[in-house]
Amino acid sequence: MLSDPYKEAERVLTICNACRYCEGFCAVFPAMELRRTFSREDIIYLANLCHNCRDCYYACQYAPPHPFNVNFPRVMAQLRMTTYKSCVWPSWTGFFLGKWGVLLSISVVVASIAFFGLLGFIWGNTPESLDTKAGLFYSVVPYPLIILLFSLLAMWAIFGIVKGVRNLWAAMGGSAGAWNSLTLHARALKNALTLEFLGGRGVGCNYPAEEFSMKRRYLHHAVFYGFLLCFGATTAAFYYHHVLGIAGPYSWFSLPVVLGTVGGFAILVGTSGLVYLKYRIDSNPSDRKSTIHDLFMLALLFLIAFSGIFLLLLRGTVLMGLLLTVHLGLVAGLFFLTPCSKFIHGIYRYAALLKNAEEFPKGF
Repeated sequence: MLSDPYKEAERVLTICNACRYCEGFCAVFPAMELRRTFSREDIIYLANLCHNCRDCYYACQYAPPHPFNVNFPRVMAQLRMTTYKSCVWPSWTGFFLGKWGVLLSISVVVASIAFFGLLGFIWGNTPESLDTKAGLFYSVVPYPLIILLFSLLAMWAIFGIVKGVRNLWAAMGGSAGAWNSLTLHARALKNALTLEFLGGRGVGCNYPAEEFSMKRRYLHHAVFYGFLLCFGATTAAFYYHHVLGIAGPYSWFSLPVVLGTVGGFAILVGTSGLVYLKYRIDSNPSDRKSTIHDLFMLALLFLIAFSGIFLLLLRGTVLMGLLLTVHLGLVAGLFFLTPCSKFIHGIYRYAALLKNAEEFPKGF
């Protein structure tokens, strides 16, 4: 990574602003053209608005090996990582986005799995006794304890996200008027939910290499909407338990199981597809550090979905206890890492889309 990514970004943006060949590619270039000089606020905003579609790199006459060495996607990716680390709350969790961040994150997930495994034994269970309680999830880890632990983790994640977004909004120079506008939020939400700026004006992105493709957009949709379905499954299970008085495990065709199964398979398809694209990626416009953090988060989401589906399939077997503790540990690790990992990128990008909606209320 460059010693000062802000100076490099200012240099690249100045060249791009003089050229303007890429002005119709995405939201970044019209926003760039509103400016003649680029403050740190502008640079942070444009970096988070960039969806890393990389169309500009392959169209650029000044890209390497040209002496101007304009590598817009790489510079923006480096700046996003810098932004995530500088805006994170609490500040010490920025270590998870630093040089050894992925190793630290893996350690957290492993420790989380070990913790839930230990809970199963502390609660009066042995591997042998767990075998006799196949299908009874709460004989492994009691339900009240699960609720307590995940409520605390959820509050940690939500508070960290809120503080991080507030820090980013201030760093971008976002206005209170934009943040309080329902109309602008509706515009930003539409762009976020449709991933409009990963569409390449209908032809797709130059990803993983120079050819146009919509694969990355569709795979992102699979991960995102699969995650929402899994969240819906958890919400439905909470309703079943606390409102209807029906305790788990639930039948195959119950709402929690159907939502969780469909969502889990969507995440499996989306994450594995995105990993495959990264395996084939052209490394020239990529930032290695950002890619490594991407791969970690994709792997974690894949393992959560994989363990959840296997837990469903094998909940009536002797493996139920082991699979449950692994699954709970993985999910707990995700909750803890949510504000200080690449998981935050979508939420930060939404904030940039909101600011963009203020600048271009009718689109560009």
